[in-house]
Amino acid sequence: MSYVDEAGKKIREKYASEPEFIQAVDEVLESLRPVIEADEEKYRKEALIERITTPERVIIFRVPWVDDKGNVQVNTGYRVQFNGAIGPFKGGLRFHPSVNLSILKFLGFEQVFKNSLTGLPIGGAKGGSDFDPKGKSDREVMAFCQSFMSELYRHINHDRDVPAGDIGVGAREIGYLFGQYRKLTAQFEGGVLTGKGLTYGGSLGRKQATGYGLLYMTDELLKDHGKDIAGKRIVVSGAGNVAIYAIEKATELGGKVITCSDSTGWIYDPEGIDVELLKEVKEVHRARLTEYAQKRPNAEYHEGKGVFTVPCDIALPCATQNELLIDDAKALTENGCFAVCEGANMPTSLEATEYLQNHGVLFVPGKAANAGGVAVSALEMSQNSERLSWSVEEVDGKLQGIMKNIYKNISAAAKKYNLEGNYVAGANIAGFLKVYEAMSAQGVI
Repeated sequence: MSYVDEAGKKIREKYASEPEFIQAVDEVLESLRPVIEADEEKYRKEALIERITTPERVIIFRVPWVDDKGNVQVNTGYRVQFNGAIGPFKGGLRFHPSVNLSILKFLGFEQVFKNSLTGLPIGGAKGGSDFDPKGKSDREVMAFCQSFMSELYRHINHDRDVPAGDIGVGAREIGYLFGQYRKLTAQFEGGVLTGKGLTYGGSLGRKQATGYGLLYMTDELLKDHGKDIAGKRIVVSGAGNVAIYAIEKATELGGKVITCSDSTGWIYDPEGIDVELLKEVKEVHRARLTEYAQKRPNAEYHEGKGVFTVPCDIALPCATQNELLIDDAKALTENGCFAVCEGANMPTSLEATEYLQNHGVLFVPGKAANAGGVAVSALEMSQNSERLSWSVEEVDGKLQGIMKNIYKNISAAAKKYNLEGNYVAGANIAGFLKVYEAMSAQGVI
């Protein structure tokens, strides 16, 4: 049995209760097969697969807090510090009822390769809690964040681990977390959290970075294949930060975005999504998409799933993991979609990914396509270190350069291993090689 198959089997047995993590590992190991099998005995002797799939550290802690009725509530907090070989751990915090160790390990594992691809010196981590900020008052969210940081602060700093936001953790939550860190440490350490407000060390362009970066990647992909975003019909899932700014940039580039979605339903707007109205509904009112439909007479609101059944040229899944399944992949190809770029983390199942690739659809995975967010987070760290604030044009210019370089590197890595056009393999290989070289140089740790 090959080392890849042997190690993969052990991982599946050991972590049988962690399906999301196993899915992420299976996808990466299959991509790395040609690299590892080219020098199998070396990698086996170094236990490379076992080391790279095992977090350096997993922190799990209790988070007690008091709600507005005076009742004590208890959630579980996590921080998975996966791999710090190329720099301090870096990755978001997710507050959502679905959060568990499997999901955070999958996200942290993916983050290792994503951060490597940016070319910046940052390792991979992820964290969060099963706390749900939806429906909570600002005081309740503050109480939870302060309790969460009262434990987490022991494990982070600007040279050790730098968390950021993710699902359920926006500017409000980052502010409360940073305030508590500052109180507990009695110092203003701007580089310990990213996604901060502009008045206390945040970066211009950070809010838009993941969505904008996704479109810069999509633009590079299409140009390399003789196509253009202008005039193309685009379906987007999600209506959070990534989706909103992906829609905004796609519209700026001449595309026509005709869908978006939230946890209860989705919108089809044949005239093109009104970005300002979407921001008002989601960022100002924190409302459901039914409010968008009420204000756009030609827009259709549908309950449940359905975004990927709409005929389109380009699909950008920007909601959550495993939202684009095999039936969705079949619908997209049958309806003429020729490119899928992931704005969320692992939104496409392995089966759906293989189907899209086998039917000639250009496909770029999230670890490459949505790396713009963490890239600008790292740029925020640089600004904090220098005590400077760069212009939005300067940040956006650096973001464009990073996304173009990622596309160039993943395309080259795929070609080198006779997998031209397989950007999943290219992303995994390019990200892996840098991390492996750093791990090898630092010995067995």
